[in-house]
Amino acid sequence: MTDPAEQARERTWAEIDLGALDHNLNVVRARQPHAGIMAVVKADAYGHGLETIASALTAEVDALGVATLSEARTLHRTLGTACPPILLMGAALPHDLPEILQQGWHLSISTLSELETASQVAAAQQCQAQVHLMVDTGMGRLGCLETAFPNLCRAAQAMAHLRVRGLASHLPSADEDTDFTLEQLTSFEHLIEEALTCWPEHERPIVHIRNSAGVMGYPQTPSYKTLLRPGLMLYGIAPVAADQPALKPVLTLKTRVRLVRTLPPGRGISYGRTFITPTVTTVATLGIGYGDGYPRALSGRETSVLIHGHRCPLLGRVTMDQIMVDVSQVNPDVSPGTEVVVYGQQHSATISVAEIASKSGTIPWEILTSITKRVPRVVFTNA
Repeated sequence: MTDPAEQARERTWAEIDLGALDHNLNVVRARQPHAGIMAVVKADAYGHGLETIASALTAEVDALGVATLSEARTLHRTLGTACPPILLMGAALPHDLPEILQQGWHLSISTLSELETASQVAAAQQCQAQVHLMVDTGMGRLGCLETAFPNLCRAAQAMAHLRVRGLASHLPSADEDTDFTLEQLTSFEHLIEEALTCWPEHERPIVHIRNSAGVMGYPQTPSYKTLLRPGLMLYGIAPVAADQPALKPVLTLKTRVRLVRTLPPGRGISYGRTFITPTVTTVATLGIGYGDGYPRALSGRETSVLIHGHRCPLLGRVTMDQIMVDVSQVNPDVSPGTEVVVYGQQHSATISVAEIASKSGTIPWEILTSITKRVPRVVFTNA
């Protein structure tokens, strides 16, 4: 996190709006008001800063989802006793189990072998392993097959050193394939109805399957306790473009003009000279590149940045630390130090993360998580 007073000296920075984060959390609640919420904060809270985002959310959500032990440790250190339950959303290795169980972090379990190992470690430590049983309903990444799920549930329920806290699956195509997703959810509902009979009503685990696309596109009214797992939408980006107006992007990526030059016709710009100035062109060099997480794949893709609310085209290839843009239309109002929006809003103009992702040939998740550690995060709250 960077002190706002230091912001003027930064070459490139990301602004994190906690007011937008709160707005998006309220959108989650409004979509499915009777469900709990697990905020997915893995991958440095999708590039927004794990400590900052988790601290802002901890009193507002029921659980936090991470991918690695280091992320769980950071949450434990940052939030202390205020930390809600932490779910490790991938499979854990056996040598990590002692620490996980000692800290009370929740495990994702897909197989009987994992279940038995967790039970043995828990017995040795004289504690209970907190587990979520995963069923693979179409993702092909975690979980047992549907036919094995009832047996996994019965086995877990019978183990004294395990407490089953969740029954879960994942939606692989909720933002792309409605028919498949509806079939998947129907199949999952049937599995859950059977599985829940393994526990007395007061001990039944919470059920979770809906990611951001599931929250936005597939409402639910189940008779059992459910948990939503919003990730991307918490950070203000909709998996489906039609839902974007409901959300507010949390992160704006900014940089500054470092140098302004006027070049004659016929001059090459950047490595490989893939762009040649056709006429006299005012070129600004900006202090951002792929070393900061600005994709090199944007080279030659009719990409722009925002300066004074105008789109200024990227010229030539993205380099590690700098890019060049055409500022002829906004000259002479551009000079070293002029603020530039790489993605986000400036005046009435917007360049979205989704646009950057599309022109890079990738997805918004990758764009956000690619912002490197040398880019400071400047945190504020815009009500």
